Amino acid sequence: MDYSVYQNPLTGRYAGPEMSFNWSPQKKHSTWRKLWLTLATEEKALGLDISEQQIAQMAAHLDDIDFETAAIKEKEFRHDVMSHIHTFGLKCPAAMPIIHLGATSCYVTDNTELIQMRDGMEIIRKKLLEVIRNLAGFVREYKDMPALGFTHYQPAQLTTVGKRFALYLQDFVMDFERLEYEMANIPFRSIKGTTGTQASFLALFNGDHEKVKTLEKRVASAMGFENVINVSGQTYTRKVDYNILAALSGLAQSAYKMCGDIRLLANLREIEEPFGKSQVGSSAMAYKRNPMRSERVCSLSRYLMSLPINGAHTHSSQWFERTLDDSANRRLVLPEAFLTADIILSTVANVTSGLQVWPNVIARRVMEELPFMATENILMAAVKAGGDRQELHEAVRVHSMEAARRIKEEGAANDLIERIKNDEHFAVIKERIDELIDAREFIGRAPEQCIDFLNEKIMPVLEKYKDVVSDTGELQV
Repeated sequence: MDYSVYQNPLTGRYAGPEMSFNWSPQKKHSTWRKLWLTLATEEKALGLDISEQQIAQMAAHLDDIDFETAAIKEKEFRHDVMSHIHTFGLKCPAAMPIIHLGATSCYVTDNTELIQMRDGMEIIRKKLLEVIRNLAGFVREYKDMPALGFTHYQPAQLTTVGKRFALYLQDFVMDFERLEYEMANIPFRSIKGTTGTQASFLALFNGDHEKVKTLEKRVASAMGFENVINVSGQTYTRKVDYNILAALSGLAQSAYKMCGDIRLLANLREIEEPFGKSQVGSSAMAYKRNPMRSERVCSLSRYLMSLPINGAHTHSSQWFERTLDDSANRRLVLPEAFLTADIILSTVANVTSGLQVWPNVIARRVMEELPFMATENILMAAVKAGGDRQELHEAVRVHSMEAARRIKEEGAANDLIERIKNDEHFAVIKERIDELIDAREFIGRAPEQCIDFLNEKIMPVLEKYKDVVSDTGELQV
């Protein structure tokens, strides 16, 4: 590493090798050469005068790219595609006359970016499935553990630990469905020509429209695409970029939501992210156990969520058949969106694989608030046992106010239940009061909702993709 120049932390510090390679110069320019080879191969098959020797030479030099020569050529031509055409031609001189035949620069640049986005989504899907699998296991394990719910970050009715995490899981499954849609519908630009009219290819095939249409489909199929964009200018519509960026933003939103809550739960000491044996939480406060992985997810998610608006501006500002003000922008936005999504999901997978749950803390917090929630059940039971509803209500009100006062003013424990047990108004149901405040009676259908959700929505996905799910390796924290 050259420490005298800026290094992008997305590749130097965070993202995994698979996604880093996907957006590397090697992958990019090898793909350019594969596209040139595919174009020549299909043009030959449709009758153009291209020899087997030319095809063989191109096929033999797809990956041995001389980047130094390409850089020299680019200084000379001030054109990156032309520099790589000539660099490729030096490796396969017999093929030089037919490399890029009929094509414009966007044949290699746009199609390669579509390939990189398609392949990038494959990587993202594997990691997203890992997150879904981890959360599914967590939801199943903790589906019936009562936990205090929060609305407005104020104590509310009870939920369960599993049900709360089912909410996060549902978000990620919605993201998965959106990703699947984009993967299924991403179009290939294929061969469109300089302004999208395919005029150059029509000239090559002497006005034979059917051969041009066949060439377009065969090139796309050879590169692994079923869909070809119907019409284009020189470039494919940049709305494709925006749609994919929006899907990645959705992942970031879900990740931020969950990890933001984990950070709050860590403060409550109810649930914490994994913490390494020798991990340091603070350089000054040795006792600290900061949720740094969740904080990283939130930090990177904010960045990723900001990128779709950039894609929106790029799409809206393309004049007529194309302008070049998208190029430098997209060189930054597209790779960084995928690299950021990659490390977000790797970190979320790491967090969800080792969440630490502290049941006693969760139970204690439940019992700090449950007595107030249980008073209606206690009141109804006492009325059924023959008590006067109005007298009982007033007794509950007085005891509740005093218990709340002591909690707030004195920091005392919640003694509401003991007060009610010692009140003669409730003597007839005194022995039943403990069962009336069993936390499991206040969680509704949360466990059943978790099971139904897992069985109906999650397990079919995991079963379908059981051979796709990856496992995150060592995470740099």
